[in-house]
Amino acid sequence: MMSPSIYAQDAEQTNQADLEKIIVTGSRGVPRSVADSPVPVDAFSEDDLVSVSFTDTNDILKTLVPSYSLSRQPISDGGSFIRPASLRGMPTDKTLVLINSKRRHRSSLVQIGGSGTQGADIATIPSSALKGVEVLRDGAAAQYGSDAIAGVINFQLKDNDEGGSLSVDMGQYYEGDGEQYTVTGNIGFALGDKGFFSLSGEISDTSSTSRSEQYCEGWACVDVNSEDFLTGLTTSLSGYSEETFIAGLADANLGGESVVQPWGQPNSSAVRLFFNSGYDVSDTMRLYAFGNYSASESDGSFYYRYPGNGTIEDIRLEDGSLYSPLEKFPGGFTPRFTGEITDLSIVGGLEGEFANEMTYDFSARFGSNKIEYTLENTINPSMGPDSPTKFHPGDLINEELQLSADFTQFFDVGFSTELVLAFGLTYMEETYELVEGDPDSYSVGPYSSPDPYGFCNSDGTASTAGLAVILTGSSLDCSDSSDAVYTAVGVGSNGFPGYSDIYSGTYERDMAGLYVDLSTDVTDALFLQGALRYEDYSDFGSELVGKVAFKYSLTDDLNLRGSVGTGFRAPTPGQQGTTNVSTRLPDGLPVATGLFPALSDVGQALGAEALKPETSLNFSLGMAGTFDALSLTVDFYRIDLSDRFYAVSTIDVSTNPDDGDAYDKYLALVAAGVDGANTIGGVNYFQNAFDTVTNGMDIVATYTLDDTVLTGSLNYNSTEIDSDASLYLNKEDEFDLENSLPEWRGVLSAKHSFDMLSILIRGNFYGAYENAISSDATVVQEYDAGVMFDVEMTYQLSESLSLAAGARNIFDTYPDKDGVMIDGSLNRDDCCGVVYWSGNDVDWQGGYYYARLNYVF
Repeated sequence: MMSPSIYAQDAEQTNQADLEKIIVTGSRGVPRSVADSPVPVDAFSEDDLVSVSFTDTNDILKTLVPSYSLSRQPISDGGSFIRPASLRGMPTDKTLVLINSKRRHRSSLVQIGGSGTQGADIATIPSSALKGVEVLRDGAAAQYGSDAIAGVINFQLKDNDEGGSLSVDMGQYYEGDGEQYTVTGNIGFALGDKGFFSLSGEISDTSSTSRSEQYCEGWACVDVNSEDFLTGLTTSLSGYSEETFIAGLADANLGGESVVQPWGQPNSSAVRLFFNSGYDVSDTMRLYAFGNYSASESDGSFYYRYPGNGTIEDIRLEDGSLYSPLEKFPGGFTPRFTGEITDLSIVGGLEGEFANEMTYDFSARFGSNKIEYTLENTINPSMGPDSPTKFHPGDLINEELQLSADFTQFFDVGFSTELVLAFGLTYMEETYELVEGDPDSYSVGPYSSPDPYGFCNSDGTASTAGLAVILTGSSLDCSDSSDAVYTAVGVGSNGFPGYSDIYSGTYERDMAGLYVDLSTDVTDALFLQGALRYEDYSDFGSELVGKVAFKYSLTDDLNLRGSVGTGFRAPTPGQQGTTNVSTRLPDGLPVATGLFPALSDVGQALGAEALKPETSLNFSLGMAGTFDALSLTVDFYRIDLSDRFYAVSTIDVSTNPDDGDAYDKYLALVAAGVDGANTIGGVNYFQNAFDTVTNGMDIVATYTLDDTVLTGSLNYNSTEIDSDASLYLNKEDEFDLENSLPEWRGVLSAKHSFDMLSILIRGNFYGAYENAISSDATVVQEYDAGVMFDVEMTYQLSESLSLAAGARNIFDTYPDKDGVMIDGSLNRDDCCGVVYWSGNDVDWQGGYYYARLNYVF
C-alpha cells in the first residue's frame, strides 16, 4: 500500500496510453478515473492548458470551464489588480483552491462590494508550473474544509526530474494597445536517483488598454470637440483660465491615454517562481516540499476630478487669499493607483506507509500575500496648498499557518473492493493586517471644516480676524454663503484615503478540525462514499458538515452518479476587519463611499449586525458515459445558500438636515468619530443579508475522429434570492444579483493535426443577460447572446521547437455598449467616458493577436 499522492503518480506513469484520466480530487484514498468518479470532475492535462492562448491561469480556467467566470473591473481599487472570479455563480472564496491537494492561502484583498470576496489569487500560479488541473464541480466542504461550497480547484505541479520547456509569447489587441509579452519556463533536476526538483518561472509585462471616450457628461464635460465643453465646470476658480485648463487636460491622466479617464485593463508586470520537490527516503517513506514567490505591480486610474466637483474648489487660506488645486493640476487630475503584490508560500511534509499498511501524510504550510498601495497625481484636499501629490495609503497582509495529518486505511469487509477509511485532523491560524498609511494620507487638514481661521461670525459679519485680512486686500465676504470661506473639502488622499491608526490593526483567529471519509465499491456496480467534518473556529464556534455520494454502473460504459452535502464558510478575518473609502457609482454618479466593519463603532451606529457563517445544502445528479468515440457527462446541481455574505447597498449620507435618514446617517458617522464625515456621500458594510438558491447543469463531451478532436462543454446557471433582501439591497442590486451574469455559457473547440501542422478553432458562447441601470430597477439594459471565436495554428519546426500564431476573438466582437435610450435620453450604468459596462463578465477588450515560440528539451 502507498499514500494517495504516490499512488496517483504511479497510476499516471503506467497508464499514459489510457484515454481514461486519473484524478485524485473528489474521493479521498484511492484515485479514480473521471468516468468512475461519483461527482463531476474536469481533468485538464498539461497539453490542455498549453492549448489555451492565455498565460494567466485565471483566463485559462475561464476558457476551459464554462461555469468559471472572470470579470475585468477597472476603477475598483485593488479589484483592478486581483480579478474576482466565480464557479457555478459562487464567488471564489466559496471555492476551495488546492495545490498538490494542499489548501492555498487567500489573497489580502477583500473586494469592496457585492460578495466581498477574499479568495486565493490564482494569477500567482504560473501555467508553466502545472502538470494538470482538476476542477471538482460539487460541494465538498465535508471532505476538504470550509470554503468548498461551490467546488474545489486542485492544481497539480510538475514533478519532472529532467528536461524542461521554454516559451516566449507576444501579442496585442486589435486596437493597438495592451501589448503583452510573457517568458515562461520549467526545468527539472534529479536528486540522486530517489528524488526530483522541478522549478518553474514566469516573467510578464502587460500594457494598459483604453475602451473609452473623452469625459463628457451632463454634469461636466471636458471634451474640447463637444459643443457642451465646459458644461458643469466652475470656471471662476482661482488659477483657472481656459487656455491653461485645455493645456492641462493632457497631463490630468498619468497613464498616457488620450482621455482623462481611461476604462480598460491596468498596466501590470510580474515575476513568478514555483518549485516542487520530492525525495524517497525509503520504499515506504517520502519527503516533499513545494512553494512559490511572486512579485507583481499594477497601476490604473481612478475617476477624473474636474473644477467644481467638490474636490477642486476654492478655499480661503490663512491670509484670506483664494486657492484651488488647479494651481497644482491646471487641467484637473485623475488619481493614479498602484498595487505592489508580494505572494509567497512554503509547504512541506512527510508521507508514507506504516507497517500495518496504513498510509500517512504529515504536512505544514505557510502562506502570505501582501499588497502595498501607492496613490499619486492626487491631493489631500483638507491640507490645501501644503498637500503632497503622492501618498502611501497603507498595506494589506494576509497570512496563514496550517498543520495537518491525513491517514488512509483499507479494510476487507466483504464488499466488491476494500473499504477505504480516510481520516485526519488539522489546525490553522489566520492573520489579517491593515497597515497604517503615511500620516498625510489620512490627516485631517484645516480645510475639512468651514471657516477654519474664524474669519466670520455666526451672523454673517466679519470677525476681527476677517476684518484684518480684508484690510490687506482679501475679497472675503462673510455675508455671502457661497464665499470660499465656507467651503469644506475631503480628508485624506483623494480617491483612497489612507488607513489611519484608528482603522489599522490585526485580526486573528484559529481553527481546529477533523474529518472522516468512507468509500467502497459495495458491488461491482455500486460505489458509495460518505464524509463528516467537524471544525471549530475561535470567532464563530463549531460546525458539523457531511456528504454522501454514489456511482451506479448501469452498463460497462454508462454510470449514474449523485451526491448530497452540507457546507459551511466562516467570514474571514479580512472580511470582518476591512475598511475602505473610495469613489463608487451607486446610481451612475461618482460618490465618496465608505465601507466599514460590521462590528466597528461606525457599523454599529449604522445598524449593522454581527456577522455569522454561511451554510449550504448541495445536491447533484448526473451521468457519465462512453459511446464509441464519444465521451459524455451530464450533471444537474442545486446549491441552497443560507445567510449569504454580501455588502449592503450604498446608504445615502447627507449634511443637509432636510434629508431625513441620510442626515441621520451623517450624524451617526460624526458620533462614531469618522474624520471627514461631511465629505462622505454614502456608506455600506457587510452582512449576512439573504438566502439564495442556485440551479444549474453541466454538459461535457469529447469526440475523437481520426486526427480531429472535438470537445464541448455547456453550463446553465441561475441564482435567485430566496428570502426578503429588501432590508439590505436596493432593487438594482437584487436584480443584478439574479440577472447580470449570462445563464448559459459554452465552449466548443476543434483541433485537427496535419503531420507537422495543427489547427485549433474554439467558439466561446454566452447567453443573454440583463443589467439594471437605475436604483429602483425600472431602467434595465438587455444584452444579446453572442459568440467569440479563437483560432490558433501551430507548426512543429523540429522535434523540440514549435511556433504558434493565432487570434483570440478573431472577429473583434464586443458586447453591446453601456446604456439604453429612454425618451430620447441615454441612461447608462457607468459614466465618465465609459463605452462598455465595466462590470460585464463578457470580455469587452476586443480582438487580440499573438505569436508564441515553444521549446521543449
